[in-house]
Amino acid sequence: MSVASSARLHGDTSRSVSIRYFNFYRFVIASLLGIFGAVFQIGEFAPAVYAAVVFIYWLAAVGFMLITPRTRHQLNTLLMWQVALDVIVLTAVMFISGTQRGSVPYLLMTTLAGAALVGEGRMVLGFAAMATISVLAEQAVRIELLGVRADDLTRTGITCLGYFAVALLARLLARRALENEALASQRGAALQRQVRVNSRIIEDMQDGVVVVDVVGLVRQINPRAVELLGVELVEGERIDMRVPELAAGLEASVAGESPLLRIERTGKALRLRRVVASEGGDQVLYLEDLARVEAQAQQLKLAALGRLTANIAHEIRNPLASVTQAAELLQDEKRTQMQQRLSRIVLDNSARIERIVRDVLEVGRRDRATIETLDATAFVRNFVEEFAMHTPLATECVRLDIEGQPKILFDRVHLAQILGNLLGNALRYCRQQSGSVHLVVALQGPEHLLVSISDDGPGIAAEERERIFEPFHTTDPKGTGLGLYVAQELADANGARLFLAETATDKADRATDAAGVTELRGAEFHLIARGLA
Repeated sequence: MSVASSARLHGDTSRSVSIRYFNFYRFVIASLLGIFGAVFQIGEFAPAVYAAVVFIYWLAAVGFMLITPRTRHQLNTLLMWQVALDVIVLTAVMFISGTQRGSVPYLLMTTLAGAALVGEGRMVLGFAAMATISVLAEQAVRIELLGVRADDLTRTGITCLGYFAVALLARLLARRALENEALASQRGAALQRQVRVNSRIIEDMQDGVVVVDVVGLVRQINPRAVELLGVELVEGERIDMRVPELAAGLEASVAGESPLLRIERTGKALRLRRVVASEGGDQVLYLEDLARVEAQAQQLKLAALGRLTANIAHEIRNPLASVTQAAELLQDEKRTQMQQRLSRIVLDNSARIERIVRDVLEVGRRDRATIETLDATAFVRNFVEEFAMHTPLATECVRLDIEGQPKILFDRVHLAQILGNLLGNALRYCRQQSGSVHLVVALQGPEHLLVSISDDGPGIAAEERERIFEPFHTTDPKGTGLGLYVAQELADANGARLFLAETATDKADRATDAAGVTELRGAEFHLIARGLA
């Protein structure tokens, strides 16, 4: 709907109210003329006639106040009779007073302005024309009967032009005001609809939502928040008086933290997230039930486990088929050389199946992490020494750097599995020279420890970087594709983060040493875990 049509619809409703105010103005003018006419010497040439005219005007004003029009036609008809009465009475008062000077012509001008604000279209010009004809007729009668000078016609003409100017200007202002009022009403209705939609969305959200102002007074709360907090908060209450845990969490959130709330009344563990609606305005507090989040994460893990199981079935089927076929051929084969070859096929594929099963079992143990405080220096050094006993290449290729005497919070079995998988990959792809694999242990901030393992191999292609942690994704024909997947799952079980770091090779920015030899940097993995100095 356009603004103009909205203005017309809204104008029909507001015109009846405006006409009532216009009637009240007429009643006041009639009363003032009757009370103070003699004081301002109005109607002094015929006091009795003046009193009769003003009394009739006052009675008509009272009568008009009692009439309530119901249709647009009735409104226009009533307004026309009212303005006609005003013009006739005020023109008669001017004639009885013997002059057009004074305040009476301006009263007529005010009446035309009010009629223009209430009237429609050409009615406004009709009212101005009516007043002009009446005033000119009054002036002509005055010249003819009383013999006054004709030079008063100039002042009369200017006054009549003022009538048209005031009527037109008032009409333009009234139209503009109606359009603005309709636009404001339209926008207000749209805003109310938006508020209702927002309120419904907040009420139906799975997370709890509490809206508070800058001093902690509740502005809005959804049913889910009431359920999580165990308190029936109402608008205007202070959260520090009813839910001190939420108030403390809000202060921590303002300080830049991401607080976790433990609500004793409901036994819920909640994560609080704060969003400022506007600078210096209301704050929206989102309460996320960690139990629901964990349930969703568990569902995702179950779905991933289903995909993992399907992949395991596929991966085991191939080596198992090879084993079965080799065993059948082995029964029929009499030559010793062929028997040895078939036996090697059986053993290799059996070992592959065993590695797949072992890695899958490691994933199954991720939820049984026993986190303890380990001396990172001693643990890593001992692990590298034990690893070198089974993989002699590690003795020459692995270069170890440990800064200080850091502690790490980790399950020792899981940490050994992660380091074994990462070192095994690094040794497989490095140039197998002295110092080709670099293992660094260093504190990163007051509460975190960085374990970095890098090699000087060809690196990982850009298109492969996003898939390296997917199960059974490998570029090694002899690998299972589960090593990095298992390592990341075990890191996650210990509250750590394992990721592939960006290297100089990835950036196509290889460094050159003093001898002019290009330093190759292959894959570099970072394990960031909880640690202590």
